[in-house]
Amino acid sequence: MALSLKNIQAPVSAEMEAFEKKFRQSMKSKVMLLDKITGYIVRRKGKQMRPLFVFLSAGATGQISEATYRGASLIELLHTATLVHDDVVDDSDMRRGFFSINALWKNKIAVLVGDFLLAKGMLLSMENDDIDLLRITTEPVKEMSEGELLQMAKAKTLDITEDVYYQIIRQKTASLIKSCCKVGACSAEADEETIEKMGEFGLAVGMAFQIKDDLFDYGTFEIGKPRGIDIKEKKMTLPLIYALNKASKLEKRRIKRLVKRAEKKPKLVNEVIEFVKVSGGIEYAISVMEDFHQKAKDILQTLPESAYRNSLEDLVQFTIERTK
Repeated sequence: MALSLKNIQAPVSAEMEAFEKKFRQSMKSKVMLLDKITGYIVRRKGKQMRPLFVFLSAGATGQISEATYRGASLIELLHTATLVHDDVVDDSDMRRGFFSINALWKNKIAVLVGDFLLAKGMLLSMENDDIDLLRITTEPVKEMSEGELLQMAKAKTLDITEDVYYQIIRQKTASLIKSCCKVGACSAEADEETIEKMGEFGLAVGMAFQIKDDLFDYGTFEIGKPRGIDIKEKKMTLPLIYALNKASKLEKRRIKRLVKRAEKKPKLVNEVIEFVKVSGGIEYAISVMEDFHQKAKDILQTLPESAYRNSLEDLVQFTIERTK
């Protein structure tokens, strides 16, 4: 039976429903324009995977408390701020099938909204003396910025190694899921060892999640035609890195030339994708993803048996089996 988020959420469904109201309240402003924009942000929410990781991690390691709600809100405020800023940086008009903030209200307002959300998150923590939660959640904001800048620098030279790739996805994606799981455990007043263990669990999930995302670019997992978006943007992901490492110097130079010219030439994108598939890049990336997946499952087995732990196991499986 295919996993569904509704079933996975079951042990914390009441908490997730209450969280929506609390999160909406945490974004309130007396400035009418700002209130209108934050209302729009709340309405276009996605799968809410991040707060789900927070609540399930709290339940699996202790008791869900008011601090858990504040921790989940803090994660969402800081992450939403980075997304709003990302859309400005990328000049993106869409986000999750909705118009982006910058598309509707222009860049200047979007940047200010992002700043407002960052400030709201920090104030929420300071007002409730949640210094530990603030410390855990501000780390991925720094990491995501560093990872994005590192990826941009490497896009110019295309000389990225496998280790640098892992560093980029750890900072850009996995650091946030790591933070969610640590926040959950911290808010449940788990001991330091358990908090760090949950961080390692979140990190492994995040790494597997991003590798899965990168594989979609090659048309794997029955999603139809390859997208080739990463190749067009000169983002070096694991399947391509592995394939290049296996290639001769001459072939490596040829493929890099194709990637540099691929932005407006679909034919070249398809040529690169075919090269990766023939070189075993897809299979290698899947095997690495499965290794991170197994690591996450092994860590969960060290926690006491509970409905929360079972749902976390299902959530990890869901991130690996998803088709979009």
